[in-house]
Amino acid sequence: MKTEFALFGATGSIGASIAATLREAGVRYRVVGRDAKSLQKTYGADPLAEIRTWNPDDPASVVAAAEGVDTLITMVGVPYDQFHLHPQIMRQTLAGAIEAGVKRVVLIGTLYPFGRPQTDRVNEFHPREPHTYKGRMRKEQEDILMEAGRSGQIQTTILRLPDFYGPRVERSYLDGVFKAIASGGRAQMLGPIDRPHEFVFVPDVGPVVMKLARNPWAYGRTWNLGGAGVITQREFAEKAFALAGRGKVKLMVAGRLMLRLMGLFNPVMRELVEMHYLLTGPLMVDDTALQELLGGYDKTSYEEGIAACLKA
Repeated sequence: MKTEFALFGATGSIGASIAATLREAGVRYRVVGRDAKSLQKTYGADPLAEIRTWNPDDPASVVAAAEGVDTLITMVGVPYDQFHLHPQIMRQTLAGAIEAGVKRVVLIGTLYPFGRPQTDRVNEFHPREPHTYKGRMRKEQEDILMEAGRSGQIQTTILRLPDFYGPRVERSYLDGVFKAIASGGRAQMLGPIDRPHEFVFVPDVGPVVMKLARNPWAYGRTWNLGGAGVITQREFAEKAFALAGRGKVKLMVAGRLMLRLMGLFNPVMRELVEMHYLLTGPLMVDDTALQELLGGYDKTSYEEGIAACLKA
């Protein structure tokens, strides 16, 4: 029996959002990852989820994880200081998917390949001129995927996301706000926090991905998903503190220099330094093309999204 969707890298927040959408629609799906215990903890109680482990360095393992699947959705993460693995894992995943007879691959990507924005709004045809190592690795990952699509061996597409937040989403610039509200302390944030920005609410991603993956016109090109509007991190924090009834906003902001100092002891902070341009020079997304393709989609307002996070 064919499986319509397999989620590679399913234990992250985006994978959970896609899985929740499939579950709500009553669609059986497969979740794939390295850690069986983590997959079991997250999806073991869902009768619609089929759990499989894989090792991308083992070709047979990749084929086994992809066999019987129509559409493979990949959001496989790598350690922030090992971005050289993104192109490597994409090659391995594609080789296994093609051998297994997978029809389509959807990559959940980032804005890193664009580099510094050259226009007020960045659409899918904006030049991809990454000036960072991470951006170059992500661009190479995209190129490998889309070249496979052009070869006719498989259908491919990419959905690029800006920064995001959501209930219990810890890998977010905004996570410190909710932790501070819960603990009564100061919100630890990366600055500058007064520049325009946009954030996607993670639960909004799943429905978009399912509609995109099922649309035959989605393949052969890339798509951008924009946030719920322009906001600054400070404005976001003020909204959150106000909705929580906390009164005065308490913040502790680390800038580029502090990042460098923290990076002497914390490898993740060290790796964030080269991506600091995304906070200083805003990259705002134009997702008109995606909205036209899908006939529109819901974007949770920041007020509603903050309320959901506070409740969680």
